[in-house]
Amino acid sequence: MKAIKHVGGNLVAAFDPKDSVGILDSMFPECKFFTEFEIFESYVESQDIDYCVICSPNYLHEHHIRFAIRHGINVICEKPIVLSEDTARFLSVLAMQKNVKINCILQLRLHEKIKALKDKYPIHDHHVIKIKYIAPRGDWYQKSWKTDLKKSGGVVPNIGIHFFDMCRWIFGDIIRTDTQQNETLKASGHTLLQNGHIHWELSTDKNDLPKGNKTYRSITIDGEEVEFSDGFTELHNKSYEQIMEGKGFDISQTINTLKIMG
Repeated sequence: MKAIKHVGGNLVAAFDPKDSVGILDSMFPECKFFTEFEIFESYVESQDIDYCVICSPNYLHEHHIRFAIRHGINVICEKPIVLSEDTARFLSVLAMQKNVKINCILQLRLHEKIKALKDKYPIHDHHVIKIKYIAPRGDWYQKSWKTDLKKSGGVVPNIGIHFFDMCRWIFGDIIRTDTQQNETLKASGHTLLQNGHIHWELSTDKNDLPKGNKTYRSITIDGEEVEFSDGFTELHNKSYEQIMEGKGFDISQTINTLKIMG
């Protein structure tokens, strides 16, 4: 909602089965709100709407993207766009047929340190990469849909998908991936790219944090560590700015990254 407001947009209608959304009053007090999707859809049909923003549970992204395409509305969808390559390919074709664009939030591509890395490392060399990302979650996490593998896909799409997109953007397409550990709170493995080999560790367990850190994001390339825990606060705003300028990242740019799901 902050990003919508940042680019001068207006939130016309919102749907959520839960009605604890009082924040709407401080952001878009005139927004129509619905807890039943069928009534929400009927209202949308009567409005002139430019974008449908999707931030629902991962397993619903496909269905909500289809809804937007059906009504000829461009999409802005949070990560992961969907949970399989085949679904992404199908939606990409469907969107083209209906002249609708599916914009993905690939925010790390807009991070200044990540853009500098892309400029620094030549694509014709083979690089050894290590990623460690620790994003602690409270007790609510294990009780939410995010730990239901059928609904979320697990830790990899929940907290890791941006990092795999980042590496693919810098070091080429994913050739194969091997997940060695995949628990409710953690995952680790190896991924081979065209121009790199990644060893990665993801965790939502606060006990894995370095002392004094609230979150930890680190990437080591050829033995040189780049720590980039800062610089994330404005990335959503930047993402929406690019979309409004017609420079959003299309769903076709995410298909190869979804190989990480296995």
